[in-house]
Amino acid sequence: MCVDGVRKWKKRKRGKFDFQNVISYTRKERVSIIGGQKDMGIYLNAGYEKFARTVRSKIYIDKTGLLEYINSVIDTDDGYICLSRPRRFGKSIAAAMLSAYYGRGENAKKIFDSLAIAKAENYAEHLNQYDVIQVDMNVFRHRRDVETESSISAKKAVSLFHQEVIEELKEAYPECLTDEDGDLPSALTKVYRHTGIKFVIIIDEWDTIFREDKYDYEAQKLYIELLRGLFKNDTSKEFLALGYLTGILPIKKYGTESALNNFDEFTMINPQPLEEYVGFTEQEVYDLFQEYHMDFEEAKRWYDGYMMGEDIHIYNPKSVVDSVRRKRITNYWTRTETYESLRNYITMNYDGLKDAVIEMLAGGRCVVNPDKFQNDMTSFASKDDILALLIHLGYLGYDYTSQEVYIPNEEIRSEFKNAVEGSGWTPVIDAMEASKQLLNATWELDEEAVAAGVEQVHMENVSVLKYNDENSLSCVITLAYYHAKNEYTLIREMPTGKGYADIVFLPRKKSDKPAMIVELKCGSTVQGAIAQIKEKKYTEKLEEYKGNMLLVGIEYDKETKKHRCMIEKA
Repeated sequence: MCVDGVRKWKKRKRGKFDFQNVISYTRKERVSIIGGQKDMGIYLNAGYEKFARTVRSKIYIDKTGLLEYINSVIDTDDGYICLSRPRRFGKSIAAAMLSAYYGRGENAKKIFDSLAIAKAENYAEHLNQYDVIQVDMNVFRHRRDVETESSISAKKAVSLFHQEVIEELKEAYPECLTDEDGDLPSALTKVYRHTGIKFVIIIDEWDTIFREDKYDYEAQKLYIELLRGLFKNDTSKEFLALGYLTGILPIKKYGTESALNNFDEFTMINPQPLEEYVGFTEQEVYDLFQEYHMDFEEAKRWYDGYMMGEDIHIYNPKSVVDSVRRKRITNYWTRTETYESLRNYITMNYDGLKDAVIEMLAGGRCVVNPDKFQNDMTSFASKDDILALLIHLGYLGYDYTSQEVYIPNEEIRSEFKNAVEGSGWTPVIDAMEASKQLLNATWELDEEAVAAGVEQVHMENVSVLKYNDENSLSCVITLAYYHAKNEYTLIREMPTGKGYADIVFLPRKKSDKPAMIVELKCGSTVQGAIAQIKEKKYTEKLEEYKGNMLLVGIEYDKETKKHRCMIEKA
């Protein structure tokens, strides 16, 4: 864009600078427009202010322990990190933290001295010691051409990334770069040989083009070639101290290989040892809710469920912060292209996905093999590929030990419900809506109504909810009692007395509703179900609910297809 074009645009915008609407301009012009400091770039050594704003926020959780790990691998063969997490998990904040800590734009000591990283042995060694290039690919991809008022292409976005970064380098280092230098990796090599200072390259939302331009294979190829030039060639080993990618998807696979297989990937499926540094840990959320006198158990129900490894639970930080700021625990999930993807995949019912979704809505789990997923939005060979994608998008939790997926919390459950409502799955929606009446019928000891309600859920979803044993019947029951999740914590196979109760409904805090023990029988008698509850002393672990407890036996006859129910007070 010529200088006259900048002037015209400035006049139209009344002097306000908008990165989204500028295609090409010099660094000097950018500095002039935004009133920034000449020794700091937009991409090169941008300073610490972005991260400082986060630290100054009313709610800030210190995640600088991530820096200690990176300091242990920087300028080694392990200094290639790709950290993928769903939206709103704090990835961009972490990227800004790295830029502030490593970059030479400003002395960030006054920001980091009060944070956890200051206690690390290698804290001062790496503080503001590198030339940092930080790029947000989402910003490039959503630029608009001011002349045409239309979005630029993915190919143009990749080209601008290369063009504008090298432009800043030329202006910052005119003594070693000239207008003739047009290759970014070569320019970085020249600068390093001149200064002796290595580069840290941070690309936030690195996977934008693979998500939003999923069929633009030409742009994707151009982009991968650029990344390989920066991170995987002989010259990059000379000038690069750290390559750091962050996004939603892991690095794209081609066949069984990654185009950037020198990167260590820390994903929702394999997060260790960085699992606690992006997202809030359970202890952090507990402490926060104690400080603000809010109900932690309710927060756990709404935002917990992401198991990172064997024993670490991670919460969605944006939802947690919003709930504290607004003093209200509810759904803060922001719909983006990822929600549209969820709805589309559910509507497609790809490879039996519908069956899996219904089972998970009912509180169940599904075994998944995520290893064959190609890490894109198009290459689906099986239901497992879509389930793996939904893990990375944050719509499913993943249990590494059992290799099962599940709906992690109430916030995501409500998003699944919204997606299902728009998918034409009428029987499922009807079952969810009827669950309120079923719950009331149970409280009122209306055995016939309960039996009829469960039978209806079974019969109307017979193509999906096939069952001939207690385990499968359990799935049907939890779908039929879908609404109960608002009043109860549901525990399947809870150890009680001398055995395991099939389903236990524990009332939530401040609830006056009765606890319920539900025993399921297939091909037996409903009286036998109640007798088993008593004989195996399932009620012993629920002594605090004595006098406000219901024993519910539900039996299914395989031959007649009839359901029976028996309810007793205890």
